[in-house]
Amino acid sequence: MRTYFTCFIIFVSLWVYPQDEAVVLRFNEFLGYVKQYHPIAKQAQLTLSAGQAQLMKARGGFDPKIEVDYDRKEFKGSEYYDRLNATFKIPTWYGIELKGNFEQNDGEFLNASETLPDDGLYSAGVSMSLGQGLWINERMATLKRAKYFREQSKADRDLQINQILYDASLAYFDWLRAYKEVTIYNSFFENASVRFEGIKRRANSGDIAAIDTVEAKITMQNRALSLEQSKVTLMKRSLELSNFLWMDDEVPVELQDTVIPDTAIETDIDTTLEILGKPLDSFTVENHPKLKSLGYKIDGLRVDKNLKANKLLPKIDVEYNFLTQEPELINSFDTQQYKGGVTFRLPIFLRKERGDLKLAKFKLQDAKFELDNAEIALKNKIVAIYRELESFQTQNILVDEIVLNYQTLVAAEERKFSFGESSLFLINSRENKLIDAELKQITVQNKYYTAKAKLFNSLALNPKNL
Repeated sequence: MRTYFTCFIIFVSLWVYPQDEAVVLRFNEFLGYVKQYHPIAKQAQLTLSAGQAQLMKARGGFDPKIEVDYDRKEFKGSEYYDRLNATFKIPTWYGIELKGNFEQNDGEFLNASETLPDDGLYSAGVSMSLGQGLWINERMATLKRAKYFREQSKADRDLQINQILYDASLAYFDWLRAYKEVTIYNSFFENASVRFEGIKRRANSGDIAAIDTVEAKITMQNRALSLEQSKVTLMKRSLELSNFLWMDDEVPVELQDTVIPDTAIETDIDTTLEILGKPLDSFTVENHPKLKSLGYKIDGLRVDKNLKANKLLPKIDVEYNFLTQEPELINSFDTQQYKGGVTFRLPIFLRKERGDLKLAKFKLQDAKFELDNAEIALKNKIVAIYRELESFQTQNILVDEIVLNYQTLVAAEERKFSFGESSLFLINSRENKLIDAELKQITVQNKYYTAKAKLFNSLALNPKNL
């Protein structure tokens, strides 16, 4: 309840916050909302619930059972038969079934084998399979597969949550990039406007030629055009980000104009995605959720193969039941009074069973190939991302120095212009280079952040602190 109230207050602030003040949506807060309220994140939890339900269903195969059969026939004043057969069965693990039974028959037209004492006949015994079904049977296989499926569903849940958080992170980074571009274009548009007003005043006083005002105005208009185009891009990125914002009652949230991204998120990314302090040699590929999922899939297929192999054995079912009229007396169960039997079945050619076994082996081998391929692909992908991150760290240092040098050139050119030693054309040329450098700086930063998100995605992490 406390979590819902906090979320409600935060999202309400996105609408009612004063228009002249900005609300910063931090990266960790954003991903926290996504993980808790996004439909796909909730759908991932359903995967785990489905695994639990499958396991409960499989365990139901070992539930004790009560069976009651009652038949009665009367015709033309004669009671043909009145049969009651009540059975209590307890299935156990190795194809063994414990059984208690009560039979009571009456009537004028019963078979001789159905004639029982007036108070009925009690029996207690056991039935089991000595060939097919002894070491593994359908109930055992279903339960084993359900256990593996439950563990597989945990890994699949982590993969689903990781994927939606990865997609949401990319949307946030694109939104941040668009916001920074708008900030850059707005800053240079304001500079161009101030410069235009100053040149216009100097032209009116006769200090410079009037034609310089035309060039200053064109520059201001170009800056205004770029600013408008960047605002359109920011609007699109904001709407894309809104796809990941939901409230607790499954109501989507549209991001308002007063909400802005956190511009200083470099260290926050590592902490939020929980990739801080994870060098390349610290990663163990065997713990990867995707490989775990494939491993549990293989375990389930191996159970299926063993079950199919067991079908090649003959089906030999034996049953033995003690009979008594007085079940309350333990010594009334006599080995000389019993009911038992043996059933034997074996197909001559076993073509169906042999075909099923071959198909099960093919499926198992296919899954193993998939696991081997996924393992090497993951290793290479993770190594490549670590190398990419190292490169982007160097690129960020270089592009920061380039931007600083262009800023120095622009400042020097403006100073020379104020002394009449430069021209408006040179200033605009320097500024265009600076704009390109700052946009490149944003692009490199965005790629750096994206590479971190790729590392998070390749490791298939499920952050615990969100």
